[in-house]
Amino acid sequence: MKRFLAAFNTTAARLSALYLILFSACAVILVFYMTGSAARFLVNETREAIAEEVQDLGGVYQRNGLRVLVRDIDRRSRRPGANLYMIADNTGRYLAGNVIALQPGVLDTQGWTEKPFVYARFGDDVAVINDPEKAPRALAQVIVVNNGMRILVGRDLGEPQRFREIVRQALITALGIMAAGGFLIWFFVGRRALQRIDRVSEASARIVAGDLSGRLPVSSANDEFDRLSTSLNGMIEKISKLNDGLRDVSDSIAHDLKTPLTRLRNRAEAALSGDPQRADYRTVLEDMIGEADQLIKVFNALLLISRVEAGFSKQKLDEVDLSAIAAELAELYEPLVEDAGMTLVNEIDAPLPIAGNRELIGQAITNLIDNAIKYGCKPDGKITISAERAGGKWLRLAVSDQGSGVPDEDKERVKGRFVRLDESRTKPGSGLGLSLVSAIMGLHGGDLTLEDAAPGLRVVLSFPVSKS
Repeated sequence: MKRFLAAFNTTAARLSALYLILFSACAVILVFYMTGSAARFLVNETREAIAEEVQDLGGVYQRNGLRVLVRDIDRRSRRPGANLYMIADNTGRYLAGNVIALQPGVLDTQGWTEKPFVYARFGDDVAVINDPEKAPRALAQVIVVNNGMRILVGRDLGEPQRFREIVRQALITALGIMAAGGFLIWFFVGRRALQRIDRVSEASARIVAGDLSGRLPVSSANDEFDRLSTSLNGMIEKISKLNDGLRDVSDSIAHDLKTPLTRLRNRAEAALSGDPQRADYRTVLEDMIGEADQLIKVFNALLLISRVEAGFSKQKLDEVDLSAIAAELAELYEPLVEDAGMTLVNEIDAPLPIAGNRELIGQAITNLIDNAIKYGCKPDGKITISAERAGGKWLRLAVSDQGSGVPDEDKERVKGRFVRLDESRTKPGSGLGLSLVSAIMGLHGGDLTLEDAAPGLRVVLSFPVSKS
């Protein structure tokens, strides 16, 4: 019972109740309007029929006189389903017709009766007119001839009343059925919606408590609840990834930045503990500045990765030519590759339009070329930069080297922050290059893939084709 009462405290229940009240009011108005219109229609039909009857009798009276009129009325009153006829003298005493008694005062005024009156037919119990609830009612027109004789021509209103009752009962029944159906639909549908809201509330409470592994329930109905739950689940998934990334960054900073900070302290301590007359303080300070610059680069890279992953980059995405960016960087790095004893091979198709940020894409390609120079260096080796259209939806840019490559089990792991394989720890770097590239590709709706170049490593950047 409490659960049932709680359902009425929801917005859906209040709206349903309001709609039910409005619908009921409209239905009641419709009932009275339809019954009233139907009754008025039948009364108007009755008036027209009586008027035609009176006009016809008037013609008989003008052509043949009162005696023939009385005989014609008596003949008409004997027909099956006949109208109401009554001929009375100037005192109201019955002379002929099929109406034996009338409600007092009906014959006093010539013309149409002001309102329906009760009557008794010839052969009925005259006392019936004393019971208004059971007595039949009629509408009539009264004509007074020259000698004061009064002629009443009328019609029973039982048919309009019966029709009105039938219409009213039909509308009331339909209203009851619709109201009951609406209540049942609201009860079962609203109850189901309330249960789903309760499940969403429970899942939300667990998430607020810190359990980001929980997800809001999604059914197969694909309604607004499911669409909302899917959107919120995507948001929770992103928050979970950001939290994991923040935790990993914190751990990595504590681990990977401890060494350069320790070196800075040791160098400062060694300089202070040495001979103060020696002039090598400058060399020590220059080394410390170099270490500090490297730390600043690491923190700048971390900030850039965080901004890109969070989607907070202020740089908007414009239409740029991927092939032009890659060609410029290939031309820029060609002397550095040659100094390392290798050859830079350019296999870039043009043009390759994409929606992106020129600076971020250039940073991603620069990181890949730097990695290829550092880890793919071998005598007479080569580094290949290629860019081509792959089907109708994707553009792919790849940087290949002929180094030792990356084992299959580490291809996903090296995309993380501060991840450096054992064989690469002798090389300068912070382990943030591929992490930044992965974040940039996520911002552009693309993908970063590491493949075997046999020998070496082939890093592929997949960009969606610009819609324009």
